[in-house]
Amino acid sequence: MLVSGLAFLFVVTHMVTDCDGRNRGKSEPGLSIVDELRLELLDLVHDLWKDVADPRWVALANDTLGGADVELLRAFQTLGDTLEGRQPPGLATAGAELASLWQWARAEAELKGIDALHGSFRRFQQQQTRGGKLPAPQRAWTDLAETILQDPTSSVPQALSRLNEIIENKKGGDGNLFQQALKESRSNMCNLQQSPQQLLYNLYNSVAITELKGYAMMQFSWMLLRLYNKGNFTTEAELMRERYQETTVQKAAAVKEAMQSAERDMWRCDPREHKEGETYVELTQLLQGHIQNEVDMNGDSTCRENCAYYSYAKSHGCYHSQVCARQPRCNGKLVDCQYIDSDMWVCQADSISDRRYSWIEYKNGRILGKKDSCERGKTKVDSWWRWLFWHCSYCFCLCDEQGPKSDRYFNLREVKADIANNKVVTGLRFVKVNRVIHLQIQEAGLLPRGEINMTSLQWRPVDDYRISDSDVYNGKDYHTLSWEQRAIDLDDLTAPNGFILTGVRFRRVGTHLNLEIMVTPLNFTVGTLDKPHQKSVWHGNDNTDASLEAPRQRLRISNPDVPISTNDGSVIDSRSDQFLLFTHSDINTDAAQTTVPFLDAQPVAPDPPTLLAGAGIYHKGRFGYGGFIGLKVVTYDFSNHVQARFPITEDEVN
Repeated sequence: MLVSGLAFLFVVTHMVTDCDGRNRGKSEPGLSIVDELRLELLDLVHDLWKDVADPRWVALANDTLGGADVELLRAFQTLGDTLEGRQPPGLATAGAELASLWQWARAEAELKGIDALHGSFRRFQQQQTRGGKLPAPQRAWTDLAETILQDPTSSVPQALSRLNEIIENKKGGDGNLFQQALKESRSNMCNLQQSPQQLLYNLYNSVAITELKGYAMMQFSWMLLRLYNKGNFTTEAELMRERYQETTVQKAAAVKEAMQSAERDMWRCDPREHKEGETYVELTQLLQGHIQNEVDMNGDSTCRENCAYYSYAKSHGCYHSQVCARQPRCNGKLVDCQYIDSDMWVCQADSISDRRYSWIEYKNGRILGKKDSCERGKTKVDSWWRWLFWHCSYCFCLCDEQGPKSDRYFNLREVKADIANNKVVTGLRFVKVNRVIHLQIQEAGLLPRGEINMTSLQWRPVDDYRISDSDVYNGKDYHTLSWEQRAIDLDDLTAPNGFILTGVRFRRVGTHLNLEIMVTPLNFTVGTLDKPHQKSVWHGNDNTDASLEAPRQRLRISNPDVPISTNDGSVIDSRSDQFLLFTHSDINTDAAQTTVPFLDAQPVAPDPPTLLAGAGIYHKGRFGYGGFIGLKVVTYDFSNHVQARFPITEDEVN
């Protein structure tokens, strides 16, 4: 029974959703989309050579199908539609981050040349298969085939040969293209909107897809010339198939080796310009510098101790309505009080500000904060003596007070993708809504072979609830920071093999705020979550600073100024299994008026979107500054799915 190329193509274009290619064991990881497309192309070419070599098919096509040449072209047109419709995202941007790499510039020139010729090939297909119009003369067809095969400057065989030499780079000492791309990506992380491994994978896809187009054009050209009795060309086609398979194996091995050593973390460097609410968000008035006289820090209104005695106290009143009556009272705890000097000038901040003071200047010349003009007018503050024996000193304390100006809450509710509709997490960011810090996720639908449904990509709205100051200590949906509970754990969390990220949440581990991720098993080939409601698990790091073995270590930030006060970019200075305490800004440079670190609110979402296999929290900063708490994501490991597989021919079976 005769099978036309068009009929066979209809079968293979649906094969990817039904199986993982012929002659492969069920236990092997599924092929990447490009490697599966290669199998389909080679299967198609194999069957089309049978057709064009069979006089009965040629006669049938010429008599009933509008011409063997048109039917052959239509088969390759359908293949072209498949290549363009199912190629992975990121091909256009795969090399954008490698613009400074000379080897990539040479490779990209060859790739663009092949793509340009394939564009002409596609236009020719559309012109010749358009209904109601006669095909072009045979000479136009042979001109196209000869241009593809023999043009002295732009023929596909020469372009592919040059491309392979560039990628292998045997004469250079810097390694192949993938090794150089990995090195370049590591030195260019701030401009990279994807992990180094994701970049390599997209680079491999870009090269492989273009080679598929080139190989298809060459095989079409030889088949066409055979139909026109210009020669046999089976030997040329077979030699090209062997050469193509050989170079494909080499490239797959090279990129796989590079991918297995490449980092999968993706995080954000500092932006060029900081914008509150867009690139960062703040906690406010967690621990804030506050001036309080000793007489008001005990119930007896005495001045018998010194400031250091009041390491943990509160305001009991306002003695004789002195300075305390002209500044906001601390209605919470007063901690870590210290004596600086007896007398001072105080510049109080604007009433709508989160700050209490703009600056303080002591009689001894010490200035807290950055002294400038004082819109509200500075206030003279003097300590005094009582009964010649007791000095009623003004102390500089830290105020831990919950209230309408103190944003210190973290959402503890689960944040999950819509797993019931086969959606996964593709990005993360911090947002502050109604004074609560939330983990917001970007989600999208999952497609076969690790692809993402771009039409479903969206940031999932956060839960919109408000904190009631009256029941703030009873909150189960949120965590409230305080002097005693202000630690956040810094961890890198990665899913086991075969699982992907589908949710995140904060939890309490002792007094620490701790990140957990939800991961779900994946059927890579089909593109579905495997029983997500039954098999999804939460994963975190339970280690604490009180553990007997390898306790969690504290990351200390010393004398931290306001993070956005420096123009130098932040660098990551933390590692997994550490923790950090939210604290106040430096007393000298900022009068301890700001809560640090800030939270980096930039979206951490690879571009193009991809599967994620983990997430983490880290700290970045500069010495002398509070820095930022940032989120990172871990991209899915595609290295196991890169496989140079080929159909088994009849000769190999026999």
